[in-house]
Amino acid sequence: MHTQIFVNLPITDLPRARTFYEALGYRFNPDYSNDQGACLVLGDKLFAMLLMRDFFQSFTDRPVGDPKKDRQVLICLDCTSREEVDSLVSRALAAGGSAPRPPTDHGFMYFHGFEDLDGHYWELMHMSGPPPAPQG
Repeated sequence: MHTQIFVNLPITDLPRARTFYEALGYRFNPDYSNDQGACLVLGDKLFAMLLMRDFFQSFTDRPVGDPKKDRQVLICLDCTSREEVDSLVSRALAAGGSAPRPPTDHGFMYFHGFEDLDGHYWELMHMSGPPPAPQG
């Protein structure tokens, strides 16, 4: 099976995007970053490549959509606690992001999310245990 993931996202302003994600406590891998893109480290082997729109376009023959208008992907990251979920959303809001939906609590699973400065939706979740057994 797979051992790493690199999610590629089109962005409009690389310095602004870096500042936003650094305000959330993330770091960037300088070995995979330049003036056209930056490698956002999300976990041990989890990365998001923030690519300037023109550079992103060079990887596809299809038009690059506007994430502020169209939802193309929902990125979901697990967190170690509900408090971590809420803390990341709060930091995203303080850094200029938005939270278009309220938090959802299913008892065993809690999630909330934010839109970054380019409109990409990041969902954060914490699972405190397995889902309840089906009834019936």
